[in-house]
Amino acid sequence: MSGTDLGMRRRRALWRATHRGSKEMDFLLGRYAEKALDGMNATEIAVFERLIEAPDPAIESCVLEGYSLGEADLDELIELLRRFHGLAQTD
Repeated sequence: MSGTDLGMRRRRALWRATHRGSKEMDFLLGRYAEKALDGMNATEIAVFERLIEAPDPAIESCVLEGYSLGEADLDELIELLRRFHGLAQTD
């Protein structure tokens, strides 16, 4: 995959993360995407793209309440989002 393709995927994922339709989801996903997408490789971007395909209520309950989407890689990303927003419990 060329750098141009990866750059386009990053820009598209950022736009989709910041234009969800609700301010809460724009904030939760968009703020994280603004900080993290540039450092993601193609595999990590693919996981983020899968996450933003999920419906807002599912993402919101996972991020805010710690529920699982049922897939390990998506749950890892949710955990990163929770830590980014200071929502993850520390041991």
